[in-house]
Amino acid sequence: MKYTAAALLSCIASASAWSSLKMSTATPSATYTFTKSEEVFAEAQTLMPGGVSSPVRAFKSVGGNPVVFDRVKGAYAWDVDDNQYIDYVGTWGPAIVGHADDEVLDAIKKTMDKGTSFGAPCPLENELAKMVIDAVPSVEMVRFCNSGTEACMGMIRLCRAYTNREKVIKFEGCYHGHADSFLVQAGSGVATLGLPDSPGVPSSATAATLCAEYNNLDSVKAILEANKDEIAGIILEPVVGNSGFIRPSKEFLEGLRELATEHGAVLVFDEVMTGFRVAYGGAQQYFGVTPDLTTMGKVIGGGLPVGAYGGKKEIMDLVAPAGPMYQAGTLSGNPLAMTAGIETLKRLSQPGVHEELERKSQMLVDGILAAGKKHGHAMCGGTAGGMFGWYFCEGPVANFAEATASDMQKFGKWHRMMLERGVYLAPSQYEAGFMSMAHTEEDIQKTIAIADEVLGLLAE
Repeated sequence: MKYTAAALLSCIASASAWSSLKMSTATPSATYTFTKSEEVFAEAQTLMPGGVSSPVRAFKSVGGNPVVFDRVKGAYAWDVDDNQYIDYVGTWGPAIVGHADDEVLDAIKKTMDKGTSFGAPCPLENELAKMVIDAVPSVEMVRFCNSGTEACMGMIRLCRAYTNREKVIKFEGCYHGHADSFLVQAGSGVATLGLPDSPGVPSSATAATLCAEYNNLDSVKAILEANKDEIAGIILEPVVGNSGFIRPSKEFLEGLRELATEHGAVLVFDEVMTGFRVAYGGAQQYFGVTPDLTTMGKVIGGGLPVGAYGGKKEIMDLVAPAGPMYQAGTLSGNPLAMTAGIETLKRLSQPGVHEELERKSQMLVDGILAAGKKHGHAMCGGTAGGMFGWYFCEGPVANFAEATASDMQKFGKWHRMMLERGVYLAPSQYEAGFMSMAHTEEDIQKTIAIADEVLGLLAE
């Protein structure tokens, strides 16, 4: 189906009306039914592979069928059966100011009156670029694209162009999009589906991708020593959100910075998930370690499709048309995505925003871990800014191998029971959760109460 600008405007206007909707007064023990979701998803499976447009949405690792959403507002989502949820997925990260934020929607509507895409330079690109450059320590120049995957594709090509080398080091359980060269021990939906990699990826595409263990500098040193003067770049999620939630030690990040410099490799932080979420300047600001290049997405598009990569000017000057490394995109830098990003970053740049996101995230994780302990479950978890996660194992979890020790069967039951009581969590143990500015303490306390009930039932 194709939509006109007028139709899109109508949708956005309708979204503004959702602000009057209030939280349900249903008690934690109330459970939902999903008749319409089942009907819509049954039809979807005849139209799209697996019935979804992205694999993890299919609920394969948690059992049952997915709920089908109808609308969102603030911290909440409603499905086609009109069940209401406290949402901790947040469109997989972008909805950091809350869903369908009035200020963001108003700005998009004003821009839409001028057109949805130009295919030419526009002032909004400059405005968002300046905001990104001012905020992110490593970024002196930036290139916009349309997704995190595109950003990582451009980034790896740039690493190779700059160093005239081919091999790259990534880490087990870190996900950098679905480009062929990254689908090696990739975490995220790949791990959710139990796939070590993907059929259809030629061995030649991954031959130059070498995997190290997260939070283990010795594993990186061994690869660098075995491939002297051959490593173009070292790429990682500076907080892993695609194997659940794994914090790095600061010593690990600092050690990578030293090793990359020593061996002439480009250090890359994939901040598609962490950028503007764990701190306004991303994980590199949060931990005080500056890479050479950074990839971004999610938050900087304010809920619309976007990606970006940026870094030192001497490296970015290689990108066409300034230099010979080619990368392009029809809708790159389109005015709608730029507008949504600008308005989102304006909100996030206010004092205390990320401290409050971390406070709320910590409140949620502490409450759920306390409930787990009360009912005799082995659980661990953590936070970084507005990003969090937990596992059904003793922990702590420092790498992907340790993440796989989590009780996946129990996680699946937990997910379904929380869903039936009005809490929408990521449908995979290998995905982080996200806090928004719209979540209230009441939402968090209600979530903890529901979790306490569910964890008690799981202990029986």
